Amino acid sequence: MPPSVALPTGLRCVIVSVLALTGFQSAGAAENIRNGAYVFKVAGCSGCHTRDDDRKAGTLLAGGRAFKTPFGTYYSPNITPDKTGIGRWRKEDFRNALEHGVRPDGSNLFPVFPYVAYSRMSGTDITDLWGYLKSLPPIARKNRNHDVNAVFGSRFLVNVWKWLNFKSGVVPPDPGKSETWNRGRYLTDALGHCSECHTPRDALGGLQNAKYLSGTSNGPDGDAVPNITPDPATGIGKWSADDYDSLLSLGMLPDGDFVGSSMADVVRNTSALTASDRAAMIDYLKSVPPLSRKIDKKPAKK
Repeated sequence: MPPSVALPTGLRCVIVSVLALTGFQSAGAAENIRNGAYVFKVAGCSGCHTRDDDRKAGTLLAGGRAFKTPFGTYYSPNITPDKTGIGRWRKEDFRNALEHGVRPDGSNLFPVFPYVAYSRMSGTDITDLWGYLKSLPPIARKNRNHDVNAVFGSRFLVNVWKWLNFKSGVVPPDPGKSETWNRGRYLTDALGHCSECHTPRDALGGLQNAKYLSGTSNGPDGDAVPNITPDPATGIGKWSADDYDSLLSLGMLPDGDFVGSSMADVVRNTSALTASDRAAMIDYLKSVPPLSRKIDKKPAKK
């Protein structure tokens, strides 16, 4: 055996400190990626940035999914780490997209991308999500041009829309509410962006926040979206905690039927929630002001 080498006490301390710090950073990086994967699922990134045929082929996040709106059809972009996606972006570019709704060149993103909600995400969750996306396989696919007229395709005019409808910034916890309630609000309003579909919009596409979560007859792709306030007659006020849990985890309604259409994509996200986060979301949803607003279902498309 080679003779042992006695190192000076100061040098030993430096080596031990460096090794400990390196181990700590490695463990922290892995933990951040895990949280990023969780944020990715709950925020529904895959559902919007993956076409149905790509999902079947296992090709995720290459963009091209169509979103039909009253203003035209918009197509989601490639968000894989390829140069045709976000491979040339910096972390600051990604943060600005979520927090301020702008592209790396400073031009506006269209609000079909729900940055109104994502701007409320914590800095930690944004950073972790960025790390997770950068760890995924790059897929080369150029983004598809939107099918909209010149007015609704103008990124400059989005400034007017933002002035009317967008206020960036994390919403601070309500000190008068429990930690569970505040977590539920964050999951509902920021990561889950439930209001983007369940709150009606005005003629310019701005959310009518006075009718928060009360549903709309003209949601994504023109589908009706139900009232999810706790109004007992027109909302979900008669649901039990188990009914909420079955919907969020399985997509099953109280009558035993299962959700379809775009809500099936949402359930892919909410089913990934931890039991504590699911309970927090339920706690918050049961607390929002009940609004009487009946949403008639549209006839099934043939």
